[in-house]
Amino acid sequence: MTILVTGARGNVGRRVLERLHAAGHPLRASGRTPAELSVPAGVDTARLDLNGPDTFEAALRGVDKVFLYAESDGAKEFFAAAAEAGVRHVVLLSSSTVGGQDAASDPLAQHHAAVEDALLASALPGTVLRPGAFAGNAFGWSDAIRTGKPVELPYADAHTAPVHEDDIADVAVAALAGEAHLGRTLTLTGPESLTFREQLAVLGELLGREVPVRELTRDEAVERMGRFVPEPVLTSLLTQWAAAVGKPAGTTGTVEDLTGRPGRTFRQWAGENLGAFAAQD
Repeated sequence: MTILVTGARGNVGRRVLERLHAAGHPLRASGRTPAELSVPAGVDTARLDLNGPDTFEAALRGVDKVFLYAESDGAKEFFAAAAEAGVRHVVLLSSSTVGGQDAASDPLAQHHAAVEDALLASALPGTVLRPGAFAGNAFGWSDAIRTGKPVELPYADAHTAPVHEDDIADVAVAALAGEAHLGRTLTLTGPESLTFREQLAVLGELLGREVPVRELTRDEAVERMGRFVPEPVLTSLLTQWAAAVGKPAGTTGTVEDLTGRPGRTFRQWAGENLGAFAAQD
């Protein structure tokens, strides 16, 4: 039987697809525009649009497991179609915001919670992954660091426990591999709490030069980040960061529990991706 990987162009979906392919699983990768997908040789592709129920049947045909990126639009209908198609396990990539103290008023949490609720109501067997901040969010600083400009950001002393995208993918594959994690909700973090300022210091140390920081006010952040971040998402992020100033982020041992090895550190992520931050000659 086939495993359907949605969001196959994304940072996590792409990694899940690669790992499952290397392990020899029959696979189907999906996207709104299948022709734009870059998949390993022999991997089937299909069009899947959660806003287009007419795409569900072909994408789900012959599928028994699904890795799903949370999208609230069409989730209820997709899960109904998956149940009808005989899917027996959904691994849902959600967000740790769902378990946060302000989840009831947090737009990001509400978005992901709607998908979790739809999965629960569908009675499909599932595993929910709730990662916290991705280590890859640091790519947002790459242009400033590469060009020697100060990194401008609000709440520079806000703590997160950045989780490596490879660890999220490893946990997803472990969950898809059997039935041991059916019905579980797994919160994923990196192994350490770091402020944004400390993450930038790690990058600076590896680059061998100081990375200057200019802290923005909230109003400045709204004006600048609002150019490319949707307002509900921006409001959620700024509120989370404000609450995290001076408060170390909690960490979990989920990655080690499921993979048998410690989670990758932010320093490891930075070393692997240092080229994106290096000055261009």
